[in-house]
Amino acid sequence: MAKINIGESIGMAAASLWSNKLRTFLTLLGIIIGVLTIITVVSIIQGLNNYVYTKMSFYGANDFSVSKFSMFGASLKNFKEQMKRKDLTLDEMVLLRDKCQTCDLIGATAGTGRTVKYSNKEVKNAEVRGVTYLDHRIGSVLELERGRHIQKEDEDHSRYVCVIGAEIAEKLFPYLDPLGKWMKVGNQNFLIIGIGKKLGKVLGFSQDGYVRIPITTFLKIYGSRRSLTINIHTSSQEMMARAQEEVRTILRSARKLSFQKQDDFSFRTSETFIQFYKTATAGIYFAMIGISSIALLVGGIVVMNIMLVSVSERTKEIGVRMAVGARRRDILFQFLIESSAISGLGGVIGIVLGLALAKIISAVTPFPSSVDPFSIVLAIVMSTSLGLFFGIYPANKAAKLDPVDALRSEQ
Repeated sequence: MAKINIGESIGMAAASLWSNKLRTFLTLLGIIIGVLTIITVVSIIQGLNNYVYTKMSFYGANDFSVSKFSMFGASLKNFKEQMKRKDLTLDEMVLLRDKCQTCDLIGATAGTGRTVKYSNKEVKNAEVRGVTYLDHRIGSVLELERGRHIQKEDEDHSRYVCVIGAEIAEKLFPYLDPLGKWMKVGNQNFLIIGIGKKLGKVLGFSQDGYVRIPITTFLKIYGSRRSLTINIHTSSQEMMARAQEEVRTILRSARKLSFQKQDDFSFRTSETFIQFYKTATAGIYFAMIGISSIALLVGGIVVMNIMLVSVSERTKEIGVRMAVGARRRDILFQFLIESSAISGLGGVIGIVLGLALAKIISAVTPFPSSVDPFSIVLAIVMSTSLGLFFGIYPANKAAKLDPVDALRSEQ
C-alpha cells in the first residue's frame, strides 16, 4: 500500500466512529455544546443588531436632541455631577428657535407615567408625554390613524387635548371610536383629538401605550421644575453637525459657561442609542463567547484523549500498514483526518442545533435572531481546526511507532 488517500481516510474515520457510537457521542459532546452556544449567541446578537439598526433609531438621520443627562454617565460620581446641572427649559427652547440658523425644526418633550381611564376600563402606568406642536415631525415621525395632531393653538392656550396610541385606543375603547371622547389622564380629563398608527413592540415592549398632551398643559399639571428634552431637526447630516455646534454655542452663552467649563448638557442622536446598545450588550456577548470557548477547549482535549485511545487500540493495525508500505506521513495524515472529521462532525451538529435553538428562542421570546453565513463558515473552520490541532500529538505518536514493536502488540 503506497499511500492512503483522503477518501479512504475519511471512510476509516467514519467506520471507527460508527463502531463506537457511545464513545463517539461523548467525544462530540464538548464540540457540539461549544459550537451550539456560539451559533445561538451570534444569531441572537446579529438579530438584535439588525433590529436595533432598523427599528430602534429614536431619531432620524438628521435629527438630534439636547438633554440634561448623558446616556453614558454610568458611574455614581458622574450621575451626581449631572444631577447638579441646570434643567433645560421652554425658554431655552424658544431661544434656540430664535437664534439657531441651521436648525429647521425645534421642539421639546417631557414625560411621566400615569393611569388613564375611560368608563370602567383603565391602563396603568401609561406613558404621558408633553410635546410641542412640532414634535411629531422630529425624529421618529408620528403618523396618525385618524384625527389631528396637537397644534400651536393647543400649546398656546394649554388646552386639555391629547393624541393616544393604538394600544390605549384598543384597551379603553374596544367597541367605540375614541375621537371626540373625554378620558381621564391621572386626575384630569382630556379630549381625544387623534389616534396614532400602530407601531408594535420593540423587544417585547409596546410602543403604542402613550398619551401625548401639549407641553404647556403638561408643565401646568405636573410642575415646571423639571428638565425638558429639546429635539431638533436639520436638513442634512452635514447641517446636523453644524447645528450641534451652533446649539452648543447658544446654550453655553445663555448659561454663562466659561471656556474652561464643560458642557452642562448632552447631545443624543441615533448613533448615541446604537452605541449605548452596543456597550450594554458587549459584556454579555463576550461572556457567552468565553463560556463557549471553554466548552470547545474541553471538547478538543476530549478529542485528543480519544485519539490517544484509538492509537493504542489500533497499534497492531498501524504496524501492518507500515509493514506493507505505508509511510509515517501517511499514518500521520490518516489520524489527523480522523480527528478533524470527529470535530467537524461535532461542529456541523452544533450548528444545526444552534440555529434551531435560536429560532426557538425567537419564537417564545421577543428576541429576534438572524443567521449570519460567515458565522456558520467560521464555526465549521474553527471546529475542524480544533480537531486538527488536538489531533497532532496522537497522530504524531502513531506515526512514530516502530513497525516491529507495533506488530508485536497484543491490541
